[in-house]
Amino acid sequence: MAELTDHQLERYARHVILDEIGEDGQLRLLQAKVLVVGAGGLGAPMALYLAGAGIGTIGLIDDDTVDLSNLQRQVIHGHADLDRPKVASAADGLRRLNPEIDIVLHEEKLTAQNAAAMIGRYDLIADGSDNFRTRYLLNDLCFAAGKTLVSAAVIRFDGQLSTYKAHLGAPHPCYRCLFPEEPPADLIPRCETAGVLGPVAGVMGTLQATEVVKELLGLGTSLSGQLLIYDALDTTFRKIRIKRDPECKICGATESHAAPILPSSEPRKG
Repeated sequence: MAELTDHQLERYARHVILDEIGEDGQLRLLQAKVLVVGAGGLGAPMALYLAGAGIGTIGLIDDDTVDLSNLQRQVIHGHADLDRPKVASAADGLRRLNPEIDIVLHEEKLTAQNAAAMIGRYDLIADGSDNFRTRYLLNDLCFAAGKTLVSAAVIRFDGQLSTYKAHLGAPHPCYRCLFPEEPPADLIPRCETAGVLGPVAGVMGTLQATEVVKELLGLGTSLSGQLLIYDALDTTFRKIRIKRDPECKICGATESHAAPILPSSEPRKG
């Protein structure tokens, strides 16, 4: 049976002394593989805390480059990283924090063509993307692959977070149980037009990392079936119950609902 080295016992000491984690739990984190979709506002703080926690393999997918406007909230990048691929810049930050874990770079757009194979390589998927196309694609394919999905979103002063594992059956819902169809493009606010308070991305990204660790270790109460909503202006958190929809196109009861619905066009960058 594998054991933590003396060096690892020191690095992860604050985890090991937690009765809920201990050495066995830390070993499970070191053996875990997590795909972080998007190396931006959510992915930056999330990936940093996952690396610090000792997630053994972290995959990063993003096809974008670092822009000056990113630095207000995407704290894994620095001024010297401008115009670099985000996955390369983020990987440098993660390796500075924890050089003992594996970082797998996917400098590409997540599409219906590459997503299924990519998802199959990881234990859990963490969605930090900035668009509905990617969220629906990940939801559908994670359900088909039997993978847990931890998904967050931010805009202006607000954030939301939930965990989706409808593949386990009732009562767990999927993302389409909450949002059955993608809203019209002209009704979707985006950061570049609506704005976002930088620290809000940090709050939601770190909460997302917490839920990832909880799911990997089976700790506490899962957010499956609940949508956590954060209002930074009022400094409030509230939870909304999400019920599994028996008519859901993805996780509904009939066999015809079991196949993923692939988008007709490629999603925008994650």
